[in-house]
Amino acid sequence: MAELLYRLGRFASRRVKTVVAAWVAVLAIAGVGYAVGAGTLSDSFSIPGTPTQEVTDQLADELPEAAGGAGTVVLSTDDGSEFTADQEKALGEILAGATGIDGVEDAVDPFTTEADRQEQADQLADGEKQIADGRDRLADGRDQLEAGQQQLDAARAEVEAGQAQLDDARAQAEAAGQAELAAPQLDAQQEQLDAQQDTLDEKTAELADGAAELDEQATQLEQGRELLDLASGITLVSDDGSTAVATVMFTDDLMAVDMETKDAVIGAITDGVADVGGVSVDFGSDIAQETPSVVGPGEVVGLVVAAVVLVVMLGTFVGAGLPLLTALVGVGVAAMGALAFSGVVQMSSVTPVLGLMLGLAVGIDYALFIVNRHRQQLKDGYEVRESVALANGTSGNAVVFAGATVVIALLALNVTGIPFLGLMGTVGAASVAVAVLVAVTLTPALLSAIGMRILSRKERGRLGQAAAADVPPAKQATPVKPMRTLVAVGRVVLGVAVLGVVAIPALDLRTNLPDGSSAPEDTTSYAAYTTVADQFGAGVNGPLLVVADVPDAVTQDTEVATQLALAKQLAAQDDVVAVAPAGTSEDGWTLAFQVVPTEGPTSASTEQLVHTLRGLSPLAVDVQGTGDATVTGDVQVGVAGAASGNIDISEKLSDALPLYLGVVIGLSLLILVVVFRSILVPVIATLGFVLSYFAALGGVVAIYQWGWLAGVFGVHQPGPILNFLPTILVGILFGLAMDYMLFLGSGMREAYAHGAPARLAVAQGFRAGRSVVTAAAVIMISVFGGFVFAEDAMIRSIGFALAFGVLVDAFVVRMLVVPALMHLLGDAAWWLPRWLERILPNVDVEGAALERRHPHAEDGAPDATPEPEPAPADAR
Repeated sequence: MAELLYRLGRFASRRVKTVVAAWVAVLAIAGVGYAVGAGTLSDSFSIPGTPTQEVTDQLADELPEAAGGAGTVVLSTDDGSEFTADQEKALGEILAGATGIDGVEDAVDPFTTEADRQEQADQLADGEKQIADGRDRLADGRDQLEAGQQQLDAARAEVEAGQAQLDDARAQAEAAGQAELAAPQLDAQQEQLDAQQDTLDEKTAELADGAAELDEQATQLEQGRELLDLASGITLVSDDGSTAVATVMFTDDLMAVDMETKDAVIGAITDGVADVGGVSVDFGSDIAQETPSVVGPGEVVGLVVAAVVLVVMLGTFVGAGLPLLTALVGVGVAAMGALAFSGVVQMSSVTPVLGLMLGLAVGIDYALFIVNRHRQQLKDGYEVRESVALANGTSGNAVVFAGATVVIALLALNVTGIPFLGLMGTVGAASVAVAVLVAVTLTPALLSAIGMRILSRKERGRLGQAAAADVPPAKQATPVKPMRTLVAVGRVVLGVAVLGVVAIPALDLRTNLPDGSSAPEDTTSYAAYTTVADQFGAGVNGPLLVVADVPDAVTQDTEVATQLALAKQLAAQDDVVAVAPAGTSEDGWTLAFQVVPTEGPTSASTEQLVHTLRGLSPLAVDVQGTGDATVTGDVQVGVAGAASGNIDISEKLSDALPLYLGVVIGLSLLILVVVFRSILVPVIATLGFVLSYFAALGGVVAIYQWGWLAGVFGVHQPGPILNFLPTILVGILFGLAMDYMLFLGSGMREAYAHGAPARLAVAQGFRAGRSVVTAAAVIMISVFGGFVFAEDAMIRSIGFALAFGVLVDAFVVRMLVVPALMHLLGDAAWWLPRWLERILPNVDVEGAALERRHPHAEDGAPDATPEPEPAPADAR
């Protein structure tokens, strides 16, 4: 690989125009692809196979009207007064017009809905009054029945006495032979008594039927009243009448609704409300998806800091500008190339920004490594083109290897089985791969074009003096001493203790997707969330959809009773504010309910409530409907909704994290064993990565979840950590940590292989690589840190995690703890079983073999140390 990169560097240095033109063409192709294929980005995430997705799919088949996504529109009067009748009418017409937008199922008019609800309550009150009157009439009827029954009993007693007398008379008549003469009279008396009994029986039946009907009506009204009471916490117009919440129902699940439909809804309603005086409108984050700005003030500041670091290290503006230029070229190709596929692949808005972060950071660093090596070689008297080729074969080889570790770690995100996370890893890996290609092709070409101006005027002057005196350029000869053992022990204890303390907050890690409360305070999403929370309660921002599969299909006789029985059990759970029926499938086997939790969608109580509701299944019911209709058996309960979906995604990601972390740790050990030809060095390096990872998580939790230093980092609403951040952090931080380990450890390995004692080799390798690693780390921290103050909440936390992770890994783990541990291990650090040494390939990361094949002594051409060129005014 080193020889191939050497030849590639030599080709690029000789064919500068060809290489530059090729990258310009690639950039143009990426731009055309972006213009043609770019689609809309999404802030919604979905994972197939989650409980929420399964319930949503079920609803799509059995209860389509409840399966579509819902978006929130918050309407408010500007002065806090009650909506006028004209305003209500105008807003209702605006919402009705939104139903004509393709992809919109319905737009619920809050004023009409509240009026209907009030009318239903009034009807229930009237029905209860009618039943009360009927019960009074029934009581009178029952009194009459009792009096009639007494009369009937007396008459029956008389009949029975007469019957006895008649029987005696009949017996006497039969004895006297006169039975036929007495029979007609006695039969007439019996018929009269039977007729009286039939009349009383009919009256009794009529009264009983009336009582049963009244009881049935009373039961139905009582059930309706109870359902209405259970749903009393679900209102669409605030108590003071100044705020209303309209719901836009989409035909597709919210995660499948494209941004064009949402933008059309926003545009139609916003334009309409603008014509209604005294009313303002805000949209919930389920509709208002603001695409994060790629470049903001923070990102610019980060790049400025990176440029300052480059100027300080390289000494010239030309040298500092070269890594920035190549990084921007790589980012342009990678970002536009990724977005070119956003029209055919569902891509989150974070995905290209993540690629931008990585592309900028590693693009600058990789170019810096090659430029720094080239500068050192020029100072040692190398000819420009030979130095470019050799720097590309040595440092460029390390860049390729380091970049490959990042690429592999990011591509390994696909093993999690989570599509959107795998896509993030793939885009990030592509961005790093492009950065590597730019570094080993465009960087050599530009270095050749710049020539000696990569050195400062003083550095060129010293070279000219050395050439005139015909003496080799002076090299650094500062003696290096190994650290003292006591110092090494102290560094290990201090470093591990600091990282352990910083990692403590990670034990309290909670993950979710950010809601409207974490959006920037000047956005419509934040305004909508806070308005709803203030006027209706935080739980209204994240209602749950509970779906019940009943054992017997409900009918008209059992529907209300079944809804009430289930609603009561749902409402009995902790942290439930209100429950309302949301629909029944046509076949009667599926019932849906809207459940409003006490707190917002990302709260711990809402997360617990989701698990509690699912834990109710199977739910036993024994419902007696009207007549003989019953519903008895076990009810299967499922939970869906945006809040539930985000919780499921977070848990799925948490479950996948250990597997991915194990894959990355195993990968780390294998790569480092091959690179360093050692067992203990990879173990130390990997354990250091684990420490820095959990320390980075601890810092994120402390600031973004606990709210420490919230004002400094612009966190106005602490909450759960972005659910895919812990996983994506593993891949990125691992790759970057291995970069620093390679550039520090390979120098130690090289010194040890050349005969230096183990502890001295540690000091020599650390001295050789510390400046470039320090500069690279500072640059990465600056680039990632620039995203800490981005508008999007997801990007802010990712930027901080990466910046803080690089900080602790580079300066605490790699430059404090690892050298100290290797000092303590001594020769044991480089131990490797002989059988393993025989089968391991020799990757020669630093290109030592290449340097032996192309020694500087052979560069005896007269132009080995050319006369310095006059530097332009802006080259310093």
